[in-house]
Amino acid sequence: MKFVDEALIDVAAGNGGAGCVSFRREKFIPFGGPNGGDGGRGGSVWAKADRNINTLIDYRYARRHDARNGEAGRGSDQYGAASPDIELRMPVGTIISDAETGEVLVELLEHEQRALLAKGGDGGFGNLHFKTSTNQSPRQKTPGWPGEAKKLKLELRVLADVGLLGMPNAGKSTLIAAISNARPKIADYPFTTLHPNLGVVRVGPERSFVVADIPGLIEGASEGAGLGHQFLRHLQRTRLLLHIVDAAPFDEAVDPVAQARAIVAELKKYDPALHAKPRWLVFNKLDMVPEAEREKRVKDYVRRLRWKGPVFSISALARDGLQPLVEAIYKAVAHQQPDAKDRDPRFDEAQDG
Repeated sequence: MKFVDEALIDVAAGNGGAGCVSFRREKFIPFGGPNGGDGGRGGSVWAKADRNINTLIDYRYARRHDARNGEAGRGSDQYGAASPDIELRMPVGTIISDAETGEVLVELLEHEQRALLAKGGDGGFGNLHFKTSTNQSPRQKTPGWPGEAKKLKLELRVLADVGLLGMPNAGKSTLIAAISNARPKIADYPFTTLHPNLGVVRVGPERSFVVADIPGLIEGASEGAGLGHQFLRHLQRTRLLLHIVDAAPFDEAVDPVAQARAIVAELKKYDPALHAKPRWLVFNKLDMVPEAEREKRVKDYVRRLRWKGPVFSISALARDGLQPLVEAIYKAVAHQQPDAKDRDPRFDEAQDG
């Protein structure tokens, strides 16, 4: 299925039904009085988060969503029927905002979370409501109230604990395929990843975390160059960033240190908060470096980068050095739980272990 993470839709709730003017007219009842019923409520439009949906593609092609109007009231004290609400199912992580003002209306962060997008109009009053001691034959009624209509922007930001970033062909797809259940396209040329991939990493019984791989970044990505800029928003909800560096580029003229600095600069330009997230350095493809030179090469890269944070040396293809990396990630992600009272018990077990 094609991955779509942005869409514009129009939603319109139903109008309320009009009230009715009617009088009771039966044989042998000369003073029947008013019996016009109220109109029914118009249908509302709701959004509902569904963890079984992972793309907004349905809303790329179905952009108009209208609820039905309420029925008008009738005589004999008959109220008009209310119209059913309609429910738009969206992926968890969807941000819904007003397309005209840019105001964020709601963020769907939990499975089955519901949010009202457009409220249906209330039904109008029939003349039954206007009867008084001085006005026993009222001919007043009110029309139904109009339903809300809005133009909305849907934006999907995937919910992942860990985000992978790096230059094209740094080995991000190989890494996520090696440690998780994700099966992205892998090839020996750049830009094989065209949309974000999510994978669940199983560390042990009831111990797991979610990792996201986005298309590779290039210099100028924050201004729109390449593909990665379209998906940088997906890293904004992650707790930890893994900066994947190709330690053995095919082109000897390519400097991994310069590439790493360019990625960091793009992050800072795009979003300072994203740049400030915890970030680890992961040197990949060390299986292509002679074993005697690996440690020296990594130390040289770290020195030139003036890196003070955690450093890992791996080979995603050969699955070398992955277990220590996965264990460290899990402990870091568990430690970043926002509130101890909301923490999953398995996170505490991981810390104790």
